[in-house]
Amino acid sequence: MQHAVGSPLPPPHQPGHGPAVGWSPAAHHPGQHPGPAPAPVPPPAPGYPAPPPGPTPPPAGPRHASMPPPPDTTGHLPLPPGAPVAMPDPPQAPAAPDPAGTILAVLLIGPAGAGKTSVAKYWADHRRVPTAHISLDDVREWVRSGFADPQSGWNDNSEAQYRLARRTCGFAARNFLANGISCILDDAVFPDRPVVGLGGWKRHVGPGLLPVVLLPGLDIVLERNAERSGNRRLTDEEVARIHGRMAGWYGSGLPIIDNSQLDIPETARILDDVLARAMTSPPQW
Repeated sequence: MQHAVGSPLPPPHQPGHGPAVGWSPAAHHPGQHPGPAPAPVPPPAPGYPAPPPGPTPPPAGPRHASMPPPPDTTGHLPLPPGAPVAMPDPPQAPAAPDPAGTILAVLLIGPAGAGKTSVAKYWADHRRVPTAHISLDDVREWVRSGFADPQSGWNDNSEAQYRLARRTCGFAARNFLANGISCILDDAVFPDRPVVGLGGWKRHVGPGLLPVVLLPGLDIVLERNAERSGNRRLTDEEVARIHGRMAGWYGSGLPIIDNSQLDIPETARILDDVLARAMTSPPQW
């Protein structure tokens, strides 16, 4: 007996009936693998019309470009259409500190005739926050009987009154600061006496004290000293000696303002600039 080889033959066509259902012409196209054939539909009984044909399956060949794509059954969610991405704003630089509106404690250092008292008073008068001016010389002169006059020479008595005045100024500064009032102190602090001078101010006022040196030329301090009167006027030799010792502040790391050619308002403006930098990067002292 011989067996048929190849694709199965379609069922024979019966007169009066539609085309055979369940046979797909795709079976005659090699290389294509159709799915399982649907179950055959039995022919209608005699005298009854044939049922309407079912939906026509899509052709197995290539999809036409005009046909809609099949539904996505992969489980991925469709993404919204792309849109331009805005670049983030560049980071803003931190605002520069405003010394005119900040509670500060400033120590203005300089020789006799440097203009410390005049600049300190002007600076305190023109700030936006309450500010007190504390002058060491003024506090020292609170002593009336037994006052140790520096013109008589520097001795143990004058040294003791100086220390007492400095502690009093430090107490006053802390009291003002605790009550929201800035203060500026002025004193002729020598760089070669760090424990007594700058170190003492730091102990009495606090580590937040900002020291600034006011140091004009020798000819300027001699001229200004000549305009003084009373016990605040020193001899030219004493002024020159003090000015020479003050030169030791160069190289100390403290900010120095040479106000030889500056008036008081200009010096106060530069003092604000120096303090703004010192607030950002405090000097090491």
